[in-house]
Amino acid sequence: MDSLITAAGRALAQGDVLGALKRIGLRNDAAALALRGIAMAQLGDFERAKTLLRRAARSFSPKETLARARCVVAEAEVALASRDLTWPAKALETARATLERRGDRANAAHARLLAVRRLVLIGRLDEAERMLAHFDPAPLPPALQATHGLIGAGLAMRRLKASAARAALTRAALSAQEAGIPALSAEIENAARVLQAPAARLIAKGQERVLRLEEVEAVLASNALVVDACRHVICDAQGTVSLARRPVLFALARALAEGWPGDTPRATLILRAFRARYADESLRSRLRVEAGRLRKALTPLASVGATEQGFALLPRRAPQVVVLAPPVEDADAAVLALLADGESWSSSALALALDASQRTVQRSLDALAATGRAQPLGKGRARRWMAAPLPGFTTTLLLPSPLPNG
Repeated sequence: MDSLITAAGRALAQGDVLGALKRIGLRNDAAALALRGIAMAQLGDFERAKTLLRRAARSFSPKETLARARCVVAEAEVALASRDLTWPAKALETARATLERRGDRANAAHARLLAVRRLVLIGRLDEAERMLAHFDPAPLPPALQATHGLIGAGLAMRRLKASAARAALTRAALSAQEAGIPALSAEIENAARVLQAPAARLIAKGQERVLRLEEVEAVLASNALVVDACRHVICDAQGTVSLARRPVLFALARALAEGWPGDTPRATLILRAFRARYADESLRSRLRVEAGRLRKALTPLASVGATEQGFALLPRRAPQVVVLAPPVEDADAAVLALLADGESWSSSALALALDASQRTVQRSLDALAATGRAQPLGKGRARRWMAAPLPGFTTTLLLPSPLPNG
């Protein structure tokens, strides 16, 4: 490898894109094409980056398996940055195995981190945590150590573990400082600001206040009966009942929790659960049936008692009942949460990340565009969507994911 290629590679590793392009911007050999592709990706021109990386992979001879594998990893990183979540994960795993076998442990580790980041984006947190748990960042270069810490912090935030997230970000910041890459340090600083932003709303005894992520963690660890509207579960210090697939029952439970310690009138329950403005006898009968189902579902945690005016929630162990609500309640909140990362998303990638149909996602995008909260870029199959981050809020609790284990 000639000196210009070596110098360009070092410049890119330090985030000096223009310095790298000055050295190899006019060259069309395979190594130069690969470095130009990485440079274009760092400048945000993902389509040009993909083209250059594919040309580079074709230009390397069949015997240069190591170089080809590195191009595959670079293309996977570009796909992740451009939110092309349908990019074949198997190709990345094959490239990682090749790099591992040929002794390029740094790039093999980078490929593994890319796979973990993709799993986090599509909400497969358990798999991502398992992969990260068997990953020792100590032998890695500082930049990869910083990336490892950033991913760990993101997972901790999704699991509502603020202290673990803060510790991971501290480690990542030190590694990024050692690596000397300003863009990486800025990404870590942005992640750290999420910990200080309002993450949820606490509703108790008719009053409401906003909570930061660490306060959300404290509420979930308290002895209160928590009706969690972020995960659609009900929990106390000793147990959890999920109503994620029973929206009517959860709507009833939330309405009862917001009325605690008093009861909630039948008309209010019918409006909240069935979205009916007027209560006739059939709706009253249905309310009695659903209240019975809720009473059975909540047996380990609470009882649902009938009163003269309606129904009341009676916790078995907890001294108080609170509702944990998302920072923003909107039918399109989950789509907005993904768009708020500042990257451009295709509707198919959003559908994959949310485990929803593309038609459902497209309806949400159209609604967001109508209110100016999302904007399309391009046309046809190339159309992508972007939105500015929600000002003053963290979107952690708008994203679908399970509650912390145990």
